[in-house]
Amino acid sequence: MEDWSWLFDFMKGMIKPLLATAVVVLAVALSYFQKLGLEGEMIYAIVRAFIQLSIIGFVLQFIFNQANSIWIILAYLFMVSIAGYTAGQRAKHVPRGKYIAGASILGGTAVTMFLLVVLSVFPFTPRYIIPVAGMMVGNAMTVTGVTMKRLRDDIKIQMNLVETALALGATPRQATVQQVKRSLVIALSPVIDNAKTVGLISLPGAMTGLIMGGASPLEAIQLQIIVMNMLIGAATLSSITSTYLCWPNFFTSAFQLETKVFSSD
Repeated sequence: MEDWSWLFDFMKGMIKPLLATAVVVLAVALSYFQKLGLEGEMIYAIVRAFIQLSIIGFVLQFIFNQANSIWIILAYLFMVSIAGYTAGQRAKHVPRGKYIAGASILGGTAVTMFLLVVLSVFPFTPRYIIPVAGMMVGNAMTVTGVTMKRLRDDIKIQMNLVETALALGATPRQATVQQVKRSLVIALSPVIDNAKTVGLISLPGAMTGLIMGGASPLEAIQLQIIVMNMLIGAATLSSITSTYLCWPNFFTSAFQLETKVFSSD
């Protein structure tokens, strides 16, 4: 019975999360009475979240108990793979978009993580690296997906301008410099705005978790500053990398627009 004590502790700890579903029941009831038709999707979403988070909790518990660093790398690569697929789905009209997104997210977050470890900001242990990597990868996923989609859409809208620049001897980079800048600004603006207002409008998740876990607000603030720095760094590196990797798919070897990329909506 003693070997199963962890399971009893887990089930006991799930009582409060189950009680918190009362607000979801309220949301489902409101959806029903308002005839929104979202009841099934809400229930599916919350059940899926329970299952996913429970599985991830057990997986992380296993990884935290291991001394081998390979588990950190495997968990990180798994997160990057899922993020690359998701970002690629957003930019579905970009050829090989999932691979471009995955490579961009991998490059941006890996460089950021490497600097944090080298500078001794975080030790290279599962308890620190995996949560930090998860935050960076998730943020970079959103920014990279928006960058790729916006870049392709802007070039499509302004094809005549791009083709005119190419005809006058501009390189693909020169012909699309304004579209690249616009896509990066649009994608990165929410991250920058979030950094500007952090703590003024709402308390971020990492900071809230530390405070609720018993840490002092000053310690929580220090960690949150680190988190905001790494999110901006990883998002910027990933999004810029994605623009460089997109270019070969937008142009032919003769420096002409690949029309089939821009023919679909």
